[in-house]
Amino acid sequence: MGIIIAIVIVALLVLWVISVQRKLVGADELCSNAMSTIGVQQESRWDALTGMVELVKSYNEHEYNALRDVIAQRRPIDGRSTAEEVDAQENLMGQVAAGLNVVIEKYPDLKANENYSKAMDAVDKYTNMVRTSKMVFNDTATKYNKMIRQIPDSLVASMFNFQTRDYLKTEEKKTEMPSLKI
Repeated sequence: MGIIIAIVIVALLVLWVISVQRKLVGADELCSNAMSTIGVQQESRWDALTGMVELVKSYNEHEYNALRDVIAQRRPIDGRSTAEEVDAQENLMGQVAAGLNVVIEKYPDLKANENYSKAMDAVDKYTNMVRTSKMVFNDTATKYNKMIRQIPDSLVASMFNFQTRDYLKTEEKKTEMPSLKI
């Protein structure tokens, strides 16, 4: 009788470990999905910024080349990217935005260009989408991090080497995305 009870206890323990592991994998995948979504939104924003930089080419070749060199540093963001990689891409986009502001100040007639207006609308749209995607990621990471840090799930999380996810941060000086409008 004692062996049957021991087998039942071990079986229940194994089932519990499997259940928790599956739940943690699901939460980890949600984090990866949220990070990947940020990558998709950033890629669209990069495309819009690249379109604006192409407009600059007809106004000033030097500024175009400088902005193109910054854009060449862009890297894709996917489900396994880190918060630091996302922030690095945001900083690069900020450099492009600042460079575009310089050109727009020098060539105010650029603002009257219909393509500029369309590209600016796209940049604004994707900026808001990135901001929303970042909030979704941070919320998802919070739920996941709580799971792997709270007992008893933390025991299973450590057995299977689940790691906490870093949060995406907004620098105090960057609470708003720089506007390209003058």
